[in-house]
Amino acid sequence: MKLRKRRRKDKGAPKWMVTYADMVTLILVFFILLFSMSQIDLEKFEALAESFRSSKIFEQSPSPIPMENPAENTDNKQSGLQMNDSDENEDEQDPSEQAKEDSTDDLMRQVTAFLDKNDLNNVITANQTDDGVVLILQEKVLFESGEAEIIDDGEVLLDKVDILLSNISNDVRIEGHTDNRPISNYRFPSNWELSAARASRVVRYLIDNGKVEKERFSAAGYGDTRPLVPNDSSANWAKNRRVEIVLLQEADE
Repeated sequence: MKLRKRRRKDKGAPKWMVTYADMVTLILVFFILLFSMSQIDLEKFEALAESFRSSKIFEQSPSPIPMENPAENTDNKQSGLQMNDSDENEDEQDPSEQAKEDSTDDLMRQVTAFLDKNDLNNVITANQTDDGVVLILQEKVLFESGEAEIIDDGEVLLDKVDILLSNISNDVRIEGHTDNRPISNYRFPSNWELSAARASRVVRYLIDNGKVEKERFSAAGYGDTRPLVPNDSSANWAKNRRVEIVLLQEADE
């Protein structure tokens, strides 16, 4: 009679349980790592976000997060020092340029006060440009259409302008401008001749009837090359037909 061998029962957990437990442990560690990484320093995060919103993010500057830029402590010449130097250079302005701006601002205030006092704002427009202060006189207050002879009301207006010019020391450039509609006659073959004739006529009147030295004057005719507005309507044509009296910035000493 054969003896039956008894199967030995394994004690403890099944083998698959070990693998399962290792997997669960790894997953737990993984989630703990994610949780620890999700703890954001709010102050540092806001500083970093602000640096991205700033337009100077790519300029030479230390890290927006304090005490985390090693270069700031190891080499000041390559980080904060260079940044300070560049900022100082940007903030500094050429004294002569600043003086020009101040002079033009003062001139603009003087012109504005003169126009207000003499009630000329309805016939003369004053603008401040890179060249200086520009007085704009529309064609209708000085000339008949297509003509270069100053009308009576225009002479009265230029007499007042002469008072302003005699109270300042700036050189004066008189510019003639037209619209783009062609003109052709025996006196003015084109808009170039018309604009130049009008500018010259204003200069001649101011020299003959005013108190300003002729050496301060210059004249230029630009035809239709420098319109204020597009030449696409009657109203715009009228705006472009003008004489500009440019009170030039004083030259550097």
